Amino acid sequence: MFDIYTIIFLALAVFIFLRLRSVLGQRTGRERPPYDPYAARDARAQGGDKVVALPNRKPEAAARPSESVEATERWKGVAEKGSPIAAGLDAVAESDKGFDANHFIAGARAAYEMIVGAFAAGDRRTLKNLLAREVFDGFDAAIRERETKGETIESRFVSLETAEIIGAEMRGTTAQITVRFVSQLITATRDKSGNVVEGNPDKVTDVTDVWTFARDLTSRDPNWKLVATEAGQ
Repeated sequence: MFDIYTIIFLALAVFIFLRLRSVLGQRTGRERPPYDPYAARDARAQGGDKVVALPNRKPEAAARPSESVEATERWKGVAEKGSPIAAGLDAVAESDKGFDANHFIAGARAAYEMIVGAFAAGDRRTLKNLLAREVFDGFDAAIRERETKGETIESRFVSLETAEIIGAEMRGTTAQITVRFVSQLITATRDKSGNVVEGNPDKVTDVTDVWTFARDLTSRDPNWKLVATEAGQ
């Protein structure tokens, strides 16, 4: 004869079984086998010619300038054959096998716009990443003077007409490339009362700048930094 405790334990056992069944489910024979990372690896290894290469992946040699390319084509549109600029670019490319003049110019154009905009906005953080220490100190001093006077600069790019390499050389392990920028800007400096003290907020101004960028080719840092600036003619 079952006493009250036996009945309670039986009821509890049935309840636990039903709960486990609802949580774990029932096997139907259609379950997917557990993932085996080693089997997947072996399948890839045995795939042979079915392995898909990553996009944009090129053999190392393809990333380097072809030694068979004639000098007249190597810097086409950038520097004339036999010119000092071409010789300087040859020296840079000899030390940096992945150097591409057109890519450099595109990067220089982007840097020019960023630096001009950051200087006008007083964005020291952006400037510090793009300028050599000495150049940054000069920009920072100009920003501090402006802040002390309560002045602000309004600057807007209309267009960046040209960006051309006018000099290139190796100084030890450091490559230096000089670029002449010709741009059109609208710029005006206002005092703390909002009065224009320099420039014209309604006039487009032609601006020519000559900037020199440098990079130590032995460094892991791939970025070029602005090391010198001057007004161009």
